[in-house]
Amino acid sequence: MAQTKAPAPVHLWIIGIVSLLWNAIGAFDYLATQFGVESYMSQFSPEQLDYFYAFPTWMVAAWAVGVWGSVLGSLALLLRKAWAFWLFIASLVGLAVSSIYNFALSDGMAIMGSGAAIFNAVIWMIALFLVFYTRAMVKRGVLT
Repeated sequence: MAQTKAPAPVHLWIIGIVSLLWNAIGAFDYLATQFGVESYMSQFSPEQLDYFYAFPTWMVAAWAVGVWGSVLGSLALLLRKAWAFWLFIASLVGLAVSSIYNFALSDGMAIMGSGAAIFNAVIWMIALFLVFYTRAMVKRGVLT
């Protein structure tokens, strides 16, 4: 027997759309950095560019998991799929690995400045919110 979904609350659509837009910014940042889009990369100092382009492969992979997990999680949320939760968990793992690299295993803090730490904290808050939100929506039967 097919599992029926509970009605979707309005906040699901608001959070889903806003999270998709937010995560699209992260996807753009990732792609622009990986492809070296000059108009985007010109905002960074030569030292910052050297830092970005020296990321080890495992760091780039963790960043990709963080970014694309969150984009796909947002899409799954809008499709009302329970696996949105697991995509946001994967994104959180990618964020954790990249945060450890940026702030503990490299000179990321010194190179990027304190603004990077503040922005990283905002990213963490949003990522954690999306994990807890999707978990709650799965428990309520809104996501199946």
